[in-house]
Order: sequence, then C-alpha cells, then structure tokens
Amino acid sequence: MTDRPALLIMQRHLAPLTAFLESEWTVYRFWEGPPVEAQAEIRALVVAGEFPLDKHLIEILPKLQLIACFTSGYDGIDIDWCRARGLPVSHAPGVNHEDVADHALGLILAARRQIAAGDRALRAGGWTADSKLITPSLKGQRLGVVGLGSIGEAVARRGEAMRMAVRWWGPREKEAPWPRAASLLELARDSDILVVACKADESNRGLVSRAVIEALGPHGLLVNVARGQLVDEAELIAALRDGRLGQAALDVFEDEPTDPARWTDVPNTVLTPHTGGATTEAVQGMLMLLIENLRAAFSGQPLKTPVP
Repeated sequence: MTDRPALLIMQRHLAPLTAFLESEWTVYRFWEGPPVEAQAEIRALVVAGEFPLDKHLIEILPKLQLIACFTSGYDGIDIDWCRARGLPVSHAPGVNHEDVADHALGLILAARRQIAAGDRALRAGGWTADSKLITPSLKGQRLGVVGLGSIGEAVARRGEAMRMAVRWWGPREKEAPWPRAASLLELARDSDILVVACKADESNRGLVSRAVIEALGPHGLLVNVARGQLVDEAELIAALRDGRLGQAALDVFEDEPTDPARWTDVPNTVLTPHTGGATTEAVQGMLMLLIENLRAAFSGQPLKTPVP
C-alpha cells in the first residue's frame, strides 16, 4: 500500500508507459493480475481508446476518478455511461492527425504506384530486361474523403497537393474548400480513391457497406486509416477476391491484431499494423497529455483535454 495515487494500465501494448508514470504514481498492469488489495486504491485507468471499456471492472473500483485515454480516439468508451457516473474521460486530441494523413498518402502511393508489389517482384527476380511495371499517375485521380475532421482535412490538403480532385462526405455540413457529396454512396461512385477518416461509434459500424464498396468499383482504391469496424471487412475481402473492388490499403482492421491468415490470398492489398499515428513525436505528445491529465485529476484541477 502507498500514499501515491495508483494507476491501472489496461492494454499490454501500453506497458512501455510504465517507465514514464511510475516516478509519480504506483502503476499496476491489468494483464499481470494486480493484487486484490490494489482494487481499493486504483484512481485512474490508462487505456487505449479503441478497446471496449470494462464496465464491470469500473464498478468494483471505489476510488476511480479518471479514465485516462492515451489515444485521441475513444470509440471503445461509453462516454454517456461514464458521464452518468460522474467519471471524467481524458484523451489526446490534435497530436497525430497530420501523421495519420501522411500514412494515408503513403498507402495511396504504395497501392496506386505498386511500390510494395514492385519491391516484392524485384526481390523475387521478377525485374527483367523486357519487363516494366506501368502504373497510373495520381494527377487527376478523384479523391473522396469520408469525414472532414482533422485527419480528413489533412488528407484532403495532401490530395490537392498531389493534383487530385478532392470531394468529401460527412453526416453534417461544414464550410470547406472542397465540395461535399450528397451521400456516401454518391461520393464512392464518383471517386477513384476513397479514404475513410471519420470517427467511429456504434451508429456507423459497417458504414462502408457492400453497396459503397461496389460503387467504388473494380478500378477503385479503398483506404482506411480510421477504425476497422467502419468497413464491412467480410464484404471487402469478397469484393477484392472477385474483382468488384480494385484495391484496398488498410491500417486498421475489424479485430486487432488481425489474423494474417485472413489476408493470405486476398489480392491487391497493402496492409500496415495500425501504425498511422504511431510516430515518435506523436507518442511523445500523447504521453505529455496523459501525464498532464493525470496530474490535474489528482490535484483537483480541470483536465487538460477532457472528452467533450
């Protein structure tokens, strides 16, 4: 037992945070099975926002006063449920959206210009004197952006700089330098490349449905840097296999880590392991906001970046 506030880190991949937090607080790790006596001392949960919140655990922690979300997104957290219990939630907004947009552009380039495929072909001896890989230019490609938040806007700016024609769709109108499509289906139908960059919640699970995938079509490229559950993954895989969709470049998946066997025979894909926002600078920024929010909560001050 200690007089220092106790934290419980929930996800194993957040374990490296321990070294930065234990100088000020007592740190427990959920996967190690913290001692029963720690139950009465835990004052904050440190979580990755894409994972479902363990409500039963919260209900047996009498001193819990903060859900400290290390990430910007918090779609796994039932904010209304927490609010009804007077339990604040903090997160890390405005830290990595430019990095995620960079990654989206990298996925577009890797897929459209066949960069990953070219690398594999060269290493396998497929580059011969009489062979030449011909790929389309990005100039004039029609880029559709789903969700014009901070990530979506950053993707749109990059697309414009790459000489693409940009349109977007979101459920709410907003001022923007690019035209808004009347519907997601219309945006998909009028796009060569569709980038999913919107927030995820239960209301938009499977937003990119079979109809949207087929509207994008056999020459279209679907890019997802938001959340895996926004795309009907089974329909996506089926469409890639039978040619109803041209390409997919994904950084996020329905279940993470995704099963590599699921993608073994799926053609025309570029896949990365949810690293879009995981730059050194972004992680440092998220860590600083996490520490500031923890300090504020334990000293009775307003949170630095509360979830609105």
